[in-house]
Amino acid sequence: MSREMILLLLKGTGESLYMTLFSSAMAYLFGIPLGVLLYVTDSGGICRNRKINTIAGVVINLLRSVPFLILLVAILPFTRLVAGTTIGSTATVVPLIVAATPFVARLVESSLKEVNYGVIEAARAMGSSPMQIVRKVLIPEAGPSLLVGSTIAVATILGYSAMAGFTGGGGLGAIAINYGYYRYQSGTMLVTVVLLVVIVQLFQEFGIRLVQRVDKRSR
Repeated sequence: MSREMILLLLKGTGESLYMTLFSSAMAYLFGIPLGVLLYVTDSGGICRNRKINTIAGVVINLLRSVPFLILLVAILPFTRLVAGTTIGSTATVVPLIVAATPFVARLVESSLKEVNYGVIEAARAMGSSPMQIVRKVLIPEAGPSLLVGSTIAVATILGYSAMAGFTGGGGLGAIAINYGYYRYQSGTMLVTVVLLVVIVQLFQEFGIRLVQRVDKRSR
């Protein structure tokens, strides 16, 4: 493998990490409040509101039902408006956030539903407000499950970023498409696949070790 290709792969790895980590952070920034909203307004939640829950659920389900490649193309005008371009790693971040946010919201909702309702009732009996219950009971108690969900989300977003290579996105996906697919360089394709697998495994291992440290049940 030439020195130029090695440098290109290093650059692609950096771009993939940038797209994945930044998109994951932004998806959780928007996804956690949405997930909390879904949980607290549900029929068994602490602030039951069927109308809000239904509207939020429908919007999230609609976004989740659209395949990423179709969503990426469909929101190109929005991507250009936000990022000023529709190609490259920075532009890819926009559809990644749009696609990942509803996915994260459902992961957060699922994690919150695992919290023992008796703990919530105890907090309410002590006079805690809904916001205090969310901040001091729900989020801390669901912490380990949220961390497990984050490793799943990061791996999913990394896969989405690789798909964006078909439409001019950066990162390892673009290298795999441009060199491995269009130029029939099977060696390059294999290297990009290996790098993607390694990145996923590193994220998974980091997430597992972090969960083991914060999960009170494992002590």
